[in-house]
Amino acid sequence: MGTVIDYIKKYGHYSFRELPMTEVDSLALCQLSYLKFEGMVPQLGENKPAVSLASLKKHPDYEKLFADVRFEESNRALIESMLSRRRYRNLKMNFYINLVAKQRETQFSAITFVLDDGTVYVAFRGTDETIVGWKEDFNMAFLYPVPSQEYSVSYLNRVATSFHGPLYVGGHSKGGNLAVYSSMNCTPVIQERICRIYSLDGPGFRPEVLDQINYRMIADRVVKILPHSSLVGMLFESDMRYQVVESKTFGLMQHDPYTWQVEGDHLKHVESIYESRKRMDNTLNTWVLSLDQKQLKIFVDTLYDLISASEAEDLIELTAEWKRSMNGIIAALKEVDDKTREVLKTVIKSLFEIAAEQMKDNLVRETRNVIDGTKELMTKSKAKLSRRKG
Repeated sequence: MGTVIDYIKKYGHYSFRELPMTEVDSLALCQLSYLKFEGMVPQLGENKPAVSLASLKKHPDYEKLFADVRFEESNRALIESMLSRRRYRNLKMNFYINLVAKQRETQFSAITFVLDDGTVYVAFRGTDETIVGWKEDFNMAFLYPVPSQEYSVSYLNRVATSFHGPLYVGGHSKGGNLAVYSSMNCTPVIQERICRIYSLDGPGFRPEVLDQINYRMIADRVVKILPHSSLVGMLFESDMRYQVVESKTFGLMQHDPYTWQVEGDHLKHVESIYESRKRMDNTLNTWVLSLDQKQLKIFVDTLYDLISASEAEDLIELTAEWKRSMNGIIAALKEVDDKTREVLKTVIKSLFEIAAEQMKDNLVRETRNVIDGTKELMTKSKAKLSRRKG
């Protein structure tokens, strides 16, 4: 049993012609998309030739790839293992974009990889360390489409016209949502070229959104993979055709794909999400869908305003300077007006009420199962006794 890095070391001597794209390759490329390629990979619109992965090692800004210190160790291990293997060393990269716009509450990043068999993988980055990126994630609860979803469609349409072969589209976390959304809404000619769409623990869509868009056109090509204890990927999850992968850790830390278990040339799949996690996810989804758009907007905007009061630019600074951050948040909380405070109380109260109701329903259901099981056991026991007496 290993991880994505062990897979690269074991199967990296095969070319993509010899061993076609696997779900573990998809995971590796989606993780690679989190690195900071500014100044190293041609940007969208520059019309420059693609660069190889191997060329980055010689670039003077190589160390800037690992600016996100939260995953620096794992990201270094990923790229170093890729650079030492034939399968990835000459991977071509182009059309990089990294957009963070506070005013539009947008964080969008994507990159295009060209494999040695001529196929193209369009990877959408998930939420990075920027606070505005997390705000856009929250906006998905009530706003459709969010700016990143619109950008993803434009990006896929634009990039795909530069190639003529088959396409793969994927992403982790929010990137998985963008991969599905862009594939649903791209032009029909491009949509026909898409082989697979990978959503790695990516959130779904509100039910009314799925009713409006062309999900049925791509449903059979979507590969949605969730860890045992998924929270992010189960948000608005209505299409239950997902696969579950085993992780070497617990709880929310399973959102990190570096913890996902690999067996041979594939992920180690298990039967289902943990039952306790399912109940929590169902409670959260029921709660979000029970609130009207105005309530959700006030809740999300207030939460963002409180975090912004910390004056931190990103999550790294927020946690590093946690005392200063908390002081700013506490001070801002005192300034919340009475009307907003009442909405927040109502929203939070509804969460607890739904959670309590679902716990009661689960208890009733489990009790009924025990009673039914006991009755069945007694019936079987009586039948056995009757046969013995006969």
